[in-house]
Amino acid sequence: MDLGQLKQARSLTAILAGVATVASGALAHADGRLEARYRMSLGGLELGRASFLLEVNDSSYTASGSARVTGMLQAVSSGKGSAGARGLVARGALSPQSFAMDAESDKKAEAIRLVIAANAVKDLSVEPPVRASPDRIPISDADKKGVLDPMTAALVLVEGKDDPVSATACDRTLSIFDGRQRYDLTLSYVRTDLVRADRGYQGPAVVCRVGYKPISGHKPNRSGVKYMMQNRDVYVWLAPVAGTRVLVPFKVSVATTLGAAEMEAISFQSEAVGPQPASATRKQP
Repeated sequence: MDLGQLKQARSLTAILAGVATVASGALAHADGRLEARYRMSLGGLELGRASFLLEVNDSSYTASGSARVTGMLQAVSSGKGSAGARGLVARGALSPQSFAMDAESDKKAEAIRLVIAANAVKDLSVEPPVRASPDRIPISDADKKGVLDPMTAALVLVEGKDDPVSATACDRTLSIFDGRQRYDLTLSYVRTDLVRADRGYQGPAVVCRVGYKPISGHKPNRSGVKYMMQNRDVYVWLAPVAGTRVLVPFKVSVATTLGAAEMEAISFQSEAVGPQPASATRKQP
């Protein structure tokens, strides 16, 4: 795997964390709060740490996260970043309103701002701007409609009254626009595992295989793009937020030729804030 492939794998890991969908499930009387912390690694060696905060009720949600380089990689890079999203809960679905991302490394800084309404991008700001290139697939106006921002795409609403930790959570395709690219992530059910954080959640998580399909904004001849399109070993483990029918990533694994690039929760603490549906109740140790 060359540097481009590694960057593509790391980007997909971030997307799945925060980097799942707008489903038709109900969130009435479902108020919950989650604080999670993650360890990011490659081939078993720590590369960084990340945190995620989610607050959701029956009318709105807010999500925010941050990540920073740690371990051996810190000796050659001081990379860090943060992101946040806000939106409404309406007619049993998440409707994003805004997304912001800031990233900084030794060599450059990046900032993205999106304003969204009815799942369509109404305004955006990208710094530095995307450079025009004849080998880049242009982004059309249609590509900015019917989309989620990357952080909202990390939230899964599961319809019905049964346990949301089920195969249904994986039955979906996510249409995502991150300010620079438009792509689809297709989830499919693999199995259900038992997971355990050092602090907080212990219990089942649904495991989904993830397929990556770039739509626009990318360079199709790049080795990293080709590698991720063909990668069949990309998985996300989805765990529940207490008091809601929302699932979020507990673990992400992306196969690379250097070993698995992984992000796994070391702390996953959630609580029900208000009245909750019986099917969404799950004890948090």
